[in-house]
Amino acid sequence: MNSNTSEKLYSIISKVFNVSVSEINDDSGPETIGSWDSFTLLVLLDKLEDTFNVKFTISEITDVQNIHDIKRYLKNHGVRLDE
Repeated sequence: MNSNTSEKLYSIISKVFNVSVSEINDDSGPETIGSWDSFTLLVLLDKLEDTFNVKFTISEITDVQNIHDIKRYLKNHGVRLDE
């Protein structure tokens, strides 16, 4: 079974923030994920850059408030998310 891009994204988020994939949705952010802070967000974005071969701008990085924002920026960089 091939995992789609959204599943891969959620899997990475789950590992970085140490939360279950079932606890993650587009609205997840610092309010709902206890381990989400500026450092873990940078770790996550770095991992996503490596995984999806993209480079986030400083303004994108500072604008991320939740998973929806991350998905939007990945799409802006040409990453196709299978939803």
